[in-house]
Amino acid sequence: MAALRMIATLFVKEFTQIRRDPLSLGMLIALPAFLLILFGYALTFDVRNLALGVCDQDGSAASRELVRRFAITEYFDLKRQVDDPRALTRLIDHEVIRVGLVIPPDFEERLEAGRTAPVQFLVDGTNATIASAVTGYADAIVRAFSGQVVLEQMLRAGHRPPPAAVSVEARIWYNPELESARFLLPGLIAFLLMVATVVATSLSVTRERERGTMEQLVLAPLEPYQLVLGKTLPYLLVAIGSTILILLVGRLLFDVEVRGELLVLAFVVLAYLLAGLGQGLLISTVAPSQQVAFQIAIISTLLPTFILSGFVFPIYNMPPVIQALTYLVPARYFLVALRGVMLKGTGLAVFWPDVLLLLLFAGLMLTLSSIRLRRLFQHLM
Repeated sequence: MAALRMIATLFVKEFTQIRRDPLSLGMLIALPAFLLILFGYALTFDVRNLALGVCDQDGSAASRELVRRFAITEYFDLKRQVDDPRALTRLIDHEVIRVGLVIPPDFEERLEAGRTAPVQFLVDGTNATIASAVTGYADAIVRAFSGQVVLEQMLRAGHRPPPAAVSVEARIWYNPELESARFLLPGLIAFLLMVATVVATSLSVTRERERGTMEQLVLAPLEPYQLVLGKTLPYLLVAIGSTILILLVGRLLFDVEVRGELLVLAFVVLAYLLAGLGQGLLISTVAPSQQVAFQIAIISTLLPTFILSGFVFPIYNMPPVIQALTYLVPARYFLVALRGVMLKGTGLAVFWPDVLLLLLFAGLMLTLSSIRLRRLFQHLM
C-alpha cells in the first residue's frame, strides 16, 4: 500500500506538471491531431489532374476522340493545345504542363487503312513515381481507344469479333477505391504517436535535473520502478487521449474506420505507447539536459519511424542490411498490427508475433530505464 501511495503521489505531481506545461500538453494532444490533418491532405500517392498539353497534327475526328478520352479522365487536365511538338517540350521545361501528347498528321488515315498509328507521349520524369503512374494511365487509355477502333472496323466489315482469350476480373480487398489516405493513415498514427510520446517523456527526468528537484526525489523513499511508473502513467493517459482524438479525426475527415475489434486495437496501441514512453524515459536518464534529450529523441524516432517502419517505403524492397535495421524500429511491428486491425479487421491471432516483439521492446526499454534510474540515484546519494 505504501508503494502504491508513493506512485500515486508522484503520478499527481507529474500530471500537475504536464497540465502546467502547455508545450508538453500540446505536443501530446493537439500537435499529433494537427499534423495528422496536415499530412493526411498533403501526403498522397494519388496521381490526378496532371497538366496535359496536346499537339494534334491530324485534326481528324479520330484524333479529337483520342484527345477527348484523355481530357475526360480524372488523371489529366487539358491545359494547352499547340501546333508544334517542340512547343510541348518548352512547356514541360517551364513546368506549365507535366505531360504532352503528340498525334501525327496521318493518324486517321493509318487507322482506316488498318495500319498501326503511333502517338508520342512526353512525360516529365523528374518524379519517377508520378512518371511511371502516368505512363500506365496513358497506355490504358490508348489501348482502350485502339480496341474500340478495331471493334468498329470488324463490325463494318461484317465480321464478328472473337471473344477475349483471357479476361481479368480484379477485386481489390480492404481499399477498393485505392485511396492513399487509407494506406497512409495508420502509418501517420504510428509516426506521430512515437515522436510525440518519446519527445515528451524524454524531457521528464532532465527537467527534474535542471530545476534542481532531482535530489528531492532521491531523498524520498522511492524505488526506481516506482519512479518509472509515476513518470510514465501520466504521459500514458494523455497519449491514450491523443490516440482517441487522432482516430476520431481520421474517421471524420478521411473516412477511415476501424474494421477490427476495439479491444484488440486498444491492446496494440497500449503496447506501442509503452514502447515509446519507455524509450523516452531511457533517453531522459542518459541526456544531461533537455536540449540534448530533445535532439536524441528526434533523431531516434523521426527518421527511423518514417523511413524504416514500412510507413512509406516497403521493407521488402530495401537492401538486406537495411532490412535488418528495421527490426530495431518498434513502429515496424505496430504498423503490421494496426493495419491489420484498422483496414483488414483481422484479430490478434494473425499478428501476435509482432505484438509480442512490441511488448518485448517496451519491457526492455522500461527495464533499462529502471536500471539507469537506480544508478542515477546511487550517484546523487
